[in-house]
Amino acid sequence: MSEPRQTAVITGSARGIGKAIAKKLAQTGMNIVISDILHEEALKTAAEIEKSGVGVLAVKTDVASARDAEELIKQAMSAFGSVDILVNNAGITRDNLSIRMSESDWDQVLDINLKGTFLCSQYAAKEMMKKRFGRIVNMASVSGILGTAGQANYASSKAGVIALTKSMARELGGRNITVNAVAPGFILTEMTEKLPDNVKEAYIAQIALKRAGTPDDVAAAVHFLISPAAQYITGTIINVSGGLLI
Repeated sequence: MSEPRQTAVITGSARGIGKAIAKKLAQTGMNIVISDILHEEALKTAAEIEKSGVGVLAVKTDVASARDAEELIKQAMSAFGSVDILVNNAGITRDNLSIRMSESDWDQVLDINLKGTFLCSQYAAKEMMKKRFGRIVNMASVSGILGTAGQANYASSKAGVIALTKSMARELGGRNITVNAVAPGFILTEMTEKLPDNVKEAYIAQIALKRAGTPDDVAAAVHFLISPAAQYITGTIINVSGGLLI
């Protein structure tokens, strides 16, 4: 008798890095839950992934809302019977110098990037604990390690994600639940593509591999962390930056 399919919930997965992660995990035969505030795009992504023959569900989610985070996990459980993997990818930027940053821009970034990661992890972990298995991967950033001018809110949120990752790894390890994070560097997405060429060139000049990363580079790291090969790895931050952070 074959093992039941695992189910992976990926937040912020309508496009960009989250979409690449969802497609990568679908290739392994997992059921995929596409979670995003951009519901129309989430439905399109779900339709693409469904062609691979796995179960797919699209859920409109504001991860900063406890009600939405709880409902996301409830819908995943109702559709597929388990939540085995959670990838907390949802995140935003609202860049400005610290002295000019509005309180609302600070609050919104911290709410989505950090509070959202906490809430989704909290509800998913409750289900994972019941079956004594789970894999949580959080999206951090090299900005949360180095700090970035003009991104005090974003860097602070990602530093918080790193601390949250380490704390939850200690709390959940006894239930065979690993909690790790991936810290991308300069990755080519719809957001970074809009940057002026001189800004892109300045970033790339600092990267040891002398190229920007791709969403697939990040997805590969996430895939490793949820795989059996990483079953003895928890509380770890994998730097996917091409050597921007050495």
